[in-house]
Amino acid sequence: MPYNLELEYRIDRLTGGFCEITKKKMFGGVGYLINGNMCFGIYKEYLIIRTSKEKANDLLKLEDVNPFNITGKTMKGWVMVSPDYVETEDKLLEMLKVGVNYAETLPHK
Repeated sequence: MPYNLELEYRIDRLTGGFCEITKKKMFGGVGYLINGNMCFGIYKEYLIIRTSKEKANDLLKLEDVNPFNITGKTMKGWVMVSPDYVETEDKLLEMLKVGVNYAETLPHK
C-alpha cells in the first residue's frame, strides 16, 4: 500500500513557512527532516510525529493517536496519528509543530 499522497500534499502546503525542511523517502513513506533529524513523516495513511517521550505519552492519551510500531517494537518518542485526527488544517498544523519543536532541540547531523 502506498503512503497517503493527499496528506503529503497538505503537509507540503503547510510547511512552506517553516524553517528549512527536507524530505526523504523512508520506511515505505516519506520523512520530513530539520538539520538531518526527522520531525514528522507519513507511513501508509498515518502521520508520524517524533517528539519527546513525555510529549508522546501525553499524545497517546488521545483516541486517534497510537504508538509507532511497524517492526514489532514500539519506538519511544514517536506516535502514529490517524487521518481522522488531522482532518482539519488546524489539527494537522498543531501536530506538525509538535514534531518541528522537538527536532529543533536536537543537534545537527
